[in-house]
Amino acid sequence: MEAVLRVAVAVLAALAFAAPAGGGEAPPLRVLFVGNSLTAANDLPAYVGALAAARGRALDAKTIAPGGYSLEDHWNAGIAPAELAQGGWDVIVMQQGPSALRESEANLKVWATRFADAARAVGTAPALLTVWPESYRYGQLEAVMGSYRRSAKVARAALLPAGDAWHAGWSCRGTLPLYGPDGFHPSRLGTYVAAVVVWARLFHEAPSRAPSDLRGYGVPFSTTARTARLVRAAVATALGAKARCP
Repeated sequence: MEAVLRVAVAVLAALAFAAPAGGGEAPPLRVLFVGNSLTAANDLPAYVGALAAARGRALDAKTIAPGGYSLEDHWNAGIAPAELAQGGWDVIVMQQGPSALRESEANLKVWATRFADAARAVGTAPALLTVWPESYRYGQLEAVMGSYRRSAKVARAALLPAGDAWHAGWSCRGTLPLYGPDGFHPSRLGTYVAAVVVWARLFHEAPSRAPSDLRGYGVPFSTTARTARLVRAAVATALGAKARCP
């Protein structure tokens, strides 16, 4: 991994393990999610919070995610920049559409950098969440992954490679139902995969520790032990580990 991304991940790790002086429980990790309906569908932050709670941690999240918004739209609307500028957020998780086209990637780089610079100015660590294309454009998934990876490097932001985890999951089981009925927004399983990526990186947790049943933590989701093993392996692969298909 590029040195600058190692630094960004180290910052997130430090935040995840921050605890009050003299010991005691770590404070909640305060995360601002800025994106669109790919984040809002099924309430991705709620899944991340449930995963954290299952491991004895807490997430304090706010989501600003109108349908169809790009990061440029967010900047021009002013709500997300104003929230960020107030300070107090540990991490900002940014996301827009697939951004696979050259001009779309150029746009992502510009506005991810604008937000990342604003975040660092108030002591907030920036992170970019990789998404996925529509199902009929599945062949563009690797282009999406590359676009977000390069944009994170330019913005000096940590990469949260959810799209890469989808790709790794399908490499193990091509029928894994990650899309919802419209073939673009995630199914609950698709959101779970993305959430495990975000949780593992922000809270510095091993994907192998992700629980498969979140119903006791306010999220109506559970999956089979077999599928959970596959998801954990896919996330581990996306985060750079050598994991075999279970």
